[in-house]
Amino acid sequence: MVAGTIIGASIFVQPSLVTRHVSSVAGAYAVWTLAGALTLVGALVCAELASAFPQSGGVYVFLREAYSPALGFLWGWAMFWSMHSGIVAAIAVVVGRYAAAFVPLGPAGTRGVAIAAVLVLSAVNYRGIRQGSAVQTVLTLAKVGAVVAITAAAFALGPRGAAPATAAAAAGVGATDAAGFVLALAAGLFAFGGWHMVTYTAGETVAPERTLPRALIAGTLLVTACYIALNAAYFHVLPLDVVRSSSRVAADAADAVLGSGGAAVLAGVVCLSALGALNGIVLTGPRVYHAMARDGLLFRWLGEIHPRFGTPHRAIVCQAVWASVLVATGTYETLFVQVVYTEWIFFALMAAGLLLLRTRPSYAPRFALRGGPLLPALFVVAALLVAGYQIAGASARGLIGLFLVGLGVPAYIVRRHYGRD
Repeated sequence: MVAGTIIGASIFVQPSLVTRHVSSVAGAYAVWTLAGALTLVGALVCAELASAFPQSGGVYVFLREAYSPALGFLWGWAMFWSMHSGIVAAIAVVVGRYAAAFVPLGPAGTRGVAIAAVLVLSAVNYRGIRQGSAVQTVLTLAKVGAVVAITAAAFALGPRGAAPATAAAAAGVGATDAAGFVLALAAGLFAFGGWHMVTYTAGETVAPERTLPRALIAGTLLVTACYIALNAAYFHVLPLDVVRSSSRVAADAADAVLGSGGAAVLAGVVCLSALGALNGIVLTGPRVYHAMARDGLLFRWLGEIHPRFGTPHRAIVCQAVWASVLVATGTYETLFVQVVYTEWIFFALMAAGLLLLRTRPSYAPRFALRGGPLLPALFVVAALLVAGYQIAGASARGLIGLFLVGLGVPAYIVRRHYGRD
């Protein structure tokens, strides 16, 4: 689930965004390696917290326990209205757009395929976590196999992309400034999104205090290896300046290796990869809404468990409906782009909350992140840097993300003090 949720469509686009902010191939590798390392630290923070609080809800539970139910509510509020549902909608649209490579689709057809993907995967997960997990396993194995095949084909069949002048530039990190490196890192971290979502299903995981840390560590390391391998394949068959300027770097690499048929092959890989990520995200989100309803922060009927399938079926339906509305209206793009940085603010609070929890005698995790406060503190700083640079580069309209989170404050007060089921 960790690997399948992280590996979506971003790795087929983000390498170009990364290389636009760094001046060399070595710099790009440094960015991807550091992005993987920071993701691993974040995963280890989640692993310790999940071993202490092995309940469905993940980040919501961690923020609730470290600070207050109000902060946990704000995370879930932002998740449903923008972050999580927006990601579901955005990835579904990717599926629709790449499906058009095989069947002619207009804008309406693309939206129809996207909504169908959301509804079908929601129906699978409605019927049980075993069914959803089985689909996730098949799709993840297939997509990791596709990454391995693409990398092997690039090195076995593709030409070397670096011309002499480019090769010379690729040898060193070059004159990348600090701001450019942080922006490149933010672009790289975007491709690692979703690493925390496996913790949402802790309440339905066998021995979560042991299983989740292992899954988080193994899954993050697997994804990092896949990403570095894919970037190596891109740089092997394409010059650095082509990687930097391309809007479809994976398709360009596939064309370089397979000729004109490469685009169709890549379209299939992207569809497969996006479906795997979509299934994992559809599966995990409703567990947070179930946990919030269980705590009385949402209508209790929203958190009811299906008597036969054992799933939070009403939360699954609500998520599917709202994500479909976002697809149909096209508003997902505005919501998703404008609130990405809010997720990193919450991640910083989560890591700081770990340090706070460690001061409490009652805190007893089964898995402990080693190194004392150093790694969580470094993660807090990195998360705030990423969020800060994104906020600084946003327009006034882009700050709607913070406004949307702020709307959760009066919603929490109303629900907490005046709400009745």
